[in-house]
Amino acid sequence: MTHRYIAIDWGSTNLRAWLFENDVCLDERQSEMGVTKLKVKSPKAVLAEITSGWFDTNTPIIMAGMIGSNAGWKVAPYLPCPVAFSAIGQQLMPVAENVWIIPGLCIENINNVNVIRGEETQLLGASCLAPSSLYVMPGTHCKWVMADQDCILDFRTAMTGELHHILLAHSLVGLGLPEQQADTATFEAGLQHGIENPALLPQLFEVRAAHVLKTRPAKFISEFLSGLLIGNEVINLTKQIVRDTKLPITLVATPKLAARYQAAFHHLQLPTQCVEGDAAFLAGIRRITHALAN
Repeated sequence: MTHRYIAIDWGSTNLRAWLFENDVCLDERQSEMGVTKLKVKSPKAVLAEITSGWFDTNTPIIMAGMIGSNAGWKVAPYLPCPVAFSAIGQQLMPVAENVWIIPGLCIENINNVNVIRGEETQLLGASCLAPSSLYVMPGTHCKWVMADQDCILDFRTAMTGELHHILLAHSLVGLGLPEQQADTATFEAGLQHGIENPALLPQLFEVRAAHVLKTRPAKFISEFLSGLLIGNEVINLTKQIVRDTKLPITLVATPKLAARYQAAFHHLQLPTQCVEGDAAFLAGIRRITHALAN
């Protein structure tokens, strides 16, 4: 029997779609119609456009991301943690015939109030591809997720990527800088500084001062700042949540971004394994569609 389905990753600024048949990708499309641009068209109309020629009422469409937020099509609920991995695919939000949105995850504790929207699908896939007790998902908002074989137990969020952007684009740290260039040695220097000096705030203006006094090349300030922030994130969250484990930490990210976090964990002598973000996402969708078909 043919198993045909459509996977949708619908974020704030972009929309991506994949058509699968028996877990083989037949086609892939993308659009800039993220949820922040839905004022000009309805979500249903945009979905019809990007799946044109693919869709019939017998083909399930599984969507994840900000399309399930209050800025999207319909608010999909947040499932409170701890929660079973299997529960994610059992509580889909229907929005049209054979069209569903995957729920997010939330934590509401006295010392941790947190949400995940979109990464839960990557997490579901990563748990099959590279099982671990800790999943680190770098990005604009990096998620640190604790789990066992069956359940998502807890998670934290670090706004490392967004902070890097804000400091360079909207603060004195980035004022007057030339076009930035990659430099591994400068990143490593920032990384070591962030790990060895976990009090972050006093160090941020020093990045600006190093540029002003020309003690660090202006074209590499972004690299040093990236290392500083990632090092600070990793040393602090590792101390908070990493427990003795026989499994490597699973990194879910693009290879370039995963390599930066791998370098940080290497400093702490913690083993890692990597899953590319799209591979994790599509594995998560596949797990949900198989459960729907059974």
